[in-house]
Amino acid sequence: MQNMKQKPHILKYFLLFLFLSFPLFLFFFILKTTTNPPPQNPPSAIKDLRIRPGYTSYDSYIQHQLNKTLNPKLRKIWTTRDWDRKIQVFASFFQYFKQRNLLSNDSKALCIGARVGQEVKALRRIGVADSVGIDLVPFPPLVIKGDFHHQPFDDETFDFEFSNVFDHALYPDKFVAEIERTLKPGGICVLHVAISRRADKYSANDLYNTKPLLEMFKNSEVVHVRKVDGFGLDTEMVFRKKKMKEKEKVIQRS
Repeated sequence: MQNMKQKPHILKYFLLFLFLSFPLFLFFFILKTTTNPPPQNPPSAIKDLRIRPGYTSYDSYIQHQLNKTLNPKLRKIWTTRDWDRKIQVFASFFQYFKQRNLLSNDSKALCIGARVGQEVKALRRIGVADSVGIDLVPFPPLVIKGDFHHQPFDDETFDFEFSNVFDHALYPDKFVAEIERTLKPGGICVLHVAISRRADKYSANDLYNTKPLLEMFKNSEVVHVRKVDGFGLDTEMVFRKKKMKEKEKVIQRS
């Protein structure tokens, strides 16, 4: 009889314990799920393009990129030993585009992910005076601050855009969409990329063939694809943004 009287009391205390401890469990659950939130917009799954794992947030991705950009040893190399050599190589690439009427002295040009601006200096050296670069860390007067996932420019600003940092894009589709947004109709985009090989440890994606880029440039046509030797990058892809009439024809056909 005494044991039967104790059981209701034990059950009562047990239920009271659960009731009082529930807010505590809820607090720790919320804390755990918000400490390391995933990126708000996870990168899209694109065949033959692999997004490297390991980023718990967009801020962690940015910080990883800054670890390279702000590395004092690298910045010293970029501005001394590599400075003239890279300018000469970039200038030869840009002269090639001028010879094929893809670039002119009157072009308004943008270099994406320009670090300390060797590409911009090369453009200005061959006569393209209205040139600027963007990077997470500015390097005046050649490079201003900007995130290539969200370029700080109005629509249809540039005649020519160049980049050799596609592999650093966490969101490749946004990278491409921003290029097409800021290019004028008929404008040229040149990308130097690495195909089927791993780039450096700061790369955010691995590209296994040209198909993903062909698919992502929805409002552009391919001008040419060729092999190059561009500081570890082996393929050059050139796109021309379609003009409105060309885009309307495509829409009508579809």
